[in-house]
This record gives sequence, structure tokens and C-alpha cells, in this order.
Amino acid sequence: MKKLKNMSESSFLKLLFGFMGVCFLIAAVCMPDRGEMFSGLGRILTMPSKISANYFAMGGYSATFLNMGLVCLLCLGLFVVFKGKPNNVSTLAVLLTLGFCSWGINILNMWFSVLGVVLYGLFKKQKLGTLVNAMLFSTGIAPLITELLVRYPQSGPEWIGFNPLGFILAVAVGIIIGVFLPAGLANSPKVHKGFDLYSAALPIGMTAFFLNATLYKTMGLSLPAQLAEGNSMAVASQSTVNIFCIAVFGICVVVALLMGCTPKKYWKLLSDPELVTNFSSTYGNEVFLMNLGVYGLFILGYYNLVGANFNGILFGIIFCMVATCNSGSHPGNVWPIMLGYVAASFLFGWISPMLGGEFTGKINAQAICVGLCYANGLSPIADKYGWRFGFIASFMHYMLVTSVPSLHGGYCLYNGGFTAALICLIMVPCLEHFTKTKDERKLAKKASV
Repeated sequence: MKKLKNMSESSFLKLLFGFMGVCFLIAAVCMPDRGEMFSGLGRILTMPSKISANYFAMGGYSATFLNMGLVCLLCLGLFVVFKGKPNNVSTLAVLLTLGFCSWGINILNMWFSVLGVVLYGLFKKQKLGTLVNAMLFSTGIAPLITELLVRYPQSGPEWIGFNPLGFILAVAVGIIIGVFLPAGLANSPKVHKGFDLYSAALPIGMTAFFLNATLYKTMGLSLPAQLAEGNSMAVASQSTVNIFCIAVFGICVVVALLMGCTPKKYWKLLSDPELVTNFSSTYGNEVFLMNLGVYGLFILGYYNLVGANFNGILFGIIFCMVATCNSGSHPGNVWPIMLGYVAASFLFGWISPMLGGEFTGKINAQAICVGLCYANGLSPIADKYGWRFGFIASFMHYMLVTSVPSLHGGYCLYNGGFTAALICLIMVPCLEHFTKTKDERKLAKKASV
């Protein structure tokens, strides 16, 4: 365990990514429907996967775990092949990509945008190892790639099949996102000033917005409907998700303790007054791993408490949410975000019937559970300005998150992160103009004494 503790950040993260991938592959062969593992994976690869897709229903549990495990190991492979050095941003990139692999990304649709980033690197003569994070973030537009491969330009949900035009367009879109994303990633923090941890969501969301308008609205084509869902969202297993997540996150907690993480060390992370965005390098591998485990169990506990439906989407967003565990999020600054969502749900649930509305934003509704995942990206606001402002940011995020998909047609997996960037555009200038930070308030209080 001493070797793990003293391991370099990049080596430790590679080991962690490998551990995650192996866990999913082991789970895949343990699922009761493992006999349909490969046929289920085939269905996942060839069916449209807009952001409401539930891979548990489309391909089965075993195939979903297989897809997640393979993609996780492929992510690790990119770092190995291109000699990249994983960091805190890589934790976000890998776990976010992994989370999407149960409702949007698969081992087929991820490569088109990755190719685009590779071509960008070759053109700019930039080392590809420095672009692996960008390669992974680019997969946020994967549902559009699948749509082009199997349906474009048809709009009916029944027409499914690969076609030459779709393949050419998929390659073109992959190159477009690959060329523009690295520049967007560099400039995105200037827009939200570091207050949206899902920083890649802004360039991905804007690109999806542009492509949706170009490929459909401008061409006069109807936006394709999602496949007839029927009862697909109900294909879920609370026990499967809970057992797997408790096992994985529990192992992280136990290993962190064996590595020497004490409650005092972890409390320092939770109570640090500074805005820290790299836990593994600041506090050490063992404290970061503890946060991964504790934060993962914290998220799992919340979704159990609100009675969420544990389908493939919910399973994935647990990992999408825990992805920020090395970039700034922990239970201490995320609880105001959760509280804001709960308060907004109850308030609008009370007001809506009074106005004759049909309220669909219950706290355990699918879209709201997904929305909360990315509202978590606003935790730096709670860190810097206090829990009340984190609460307000979350409240505002709740109001916008279900309206934003109409901009990108449901083809941007980073929908909630894109929404968080919009909240930052509205809120951060006001905070900077009217509000003191927590540190400034403390200094003012000391000066007045």
C-alpha cells in the first residue's frame, strides 16, 4: 500500500482506470443475461442513442456492463498508446465517458470524434499524449454520430441501417468536432471563469447546437424521434446498481484507508477554505481515492433516498457525477446543490397545478435526476461564495435544464453541463459585482472586530 501512496499521480490514475474497467467486465459475466452479452452489444451499436436511451433496455445488463468495461479500458489504452500522463482533468474525462456508456456512448460511435482530435494534433504537430483528454471529451457528441450512421436523413423511428451518406457525414462531423474542440476547451474557462467543472460541455454543446441547426433545421428535415420507448425506461434494477456501486466505491474507501488516509486528512479536503481543483496532487492519492469512494456512496445514497428509477441512465449518471471527484466536488460542497434541486421541485410542484400546468419535474423524475448530476458542476460557486449561492445556482439550473435539449436536438450528452455554463453566464457577473466571497467576508468580519 505504501507503493500506491507514493506512486506518481499519472501512474496511480492509470491503475485506477484499469481497475474500473476490469470491475465492469467482471460484472458483465456475472449478469443473469450474460448469454445475450454479444447480441445485446450489437443492438447497442446499431440503434439510435439520443440522450434518453436506456442501454439496459436496448442491449441488456450484461451488454451494458461489457460496453462500459471495454470503453473504460480503451480510454486507458489511449493514454498508453499516445504516452499521455493522466491528471485530475483525465479523471473527469475518463469517468464521464464511462458514465455515458450506459446511455449514449459505445465502442463504435466514440471513434469518429477521437479521429478528429488525432487529425488536429497531427496538423498542429502537437504531441497526441497531450490531447487524450480532448479525445475523450469529444465523445460527448456520440449520439449524433450514431444518428448519422443509422438514420440520416430519414426521420422515422422505424428506419434503421447503415448507409454510405451517413458514414461520410459521421466522419465529417467527427473531424469538425475534433478540430474545434481543443480550441474550445482552452477558451471555455474564460466564459464561465472556472465555475462550471464540466467545462467541455460549452464547446460540445455549441457545436451540437450548430450541427443540429445545419443538418435538420436548415435542410428542412424533421428532427428524428427517439425510438418508441414503450416501457423501456422501466427496465431497471435497483439491486444490480446498488450492489455494483457499493462494491466498487466500498473498495475505494477500504484501499484508501489501507493507504493511510485518516478521517483528519479527508476532513481537511472537505473543510479547506481554498478552492482546490486538483485533489490527487494537492492532498495525495489516498485522500483523492477516499473522496472517490465516499462521494460515490453519497451520490448513490441520494438517488436511493429520492426513489429514482435505477435504469441504465441513472446508473451512468452516478459515474458522470462522481467524475468531478478529483476536480473540486465533494459531499461538503454538493449538498447545497442537492438541496436546491429538492426545494425547486417542491416549489414548482406546488405552484404548477395552481396555474393549470402539468408538472413533470418531480425530484425523482428521469430528467431531473440527470439534471442534478450536472448541476454538481456548479459546486465551485458554493465553495467560493458559500452554500446559499450554491443553492441558488442549483435552483436556477433546475429551471433551465429540461429546456436546453431543444437547442441541440438531444445530441449533446453534456446537456446539464452546458446548462451549468449558461447559469454561470447569468450568475457569476452578478456575484462578482454584488457579492463578497467567503474569504472576503471573513476578512471584513475580522477587520470589524
